[in-house]
Amino acid sequence: MSDVELFCEKSFSGADQEIVDRFVEFQNALIEADTEKLDEILSDDFRLTQAPNRSQDKGEFVSEIDDGSMDFSKSDIMDPTILFDDESASMISKVRLTAKVYGRELRWISNTVANFRKTDGIWQVVGWDS
Repeated sequence: MSDVELFCEKSFSGADQEIVDRFVEFQNALIEADTEKLDEILSDDFRLTQAPNRSQDKGEFVSEIDDGSMDFSKSDIMDPTILFDDESASMISKVRLTAKVYGRELRWISNTVANFRKTDGIWQVVGWDS
């Protein structure tokens, strides 16, 4: 059983489904602390924004996953909406995350925007505003 669940009444197909599947894959890689998979999913210019004054680049983010500073255990994705613009896309959703962050057990719901870019036919996450 996956620790990533999608709660949504609408169904997706085509490119919409690809984006949802890629975000689920991203969340699974976080939970599994699979840094090789994260390296594949995240673009080199990836940026995580956690708060107005807190952001990380790909290297910082993956390093904190790898060393256990951020240890995700559950992700619930609720009612995603997908928007497209040429070779880029955004997924807007509420995401309920459960994690141990810097030693503190946390569970929170974030208004998430995940930005994607298609490179060589593969969707990569270029930004996650959580």
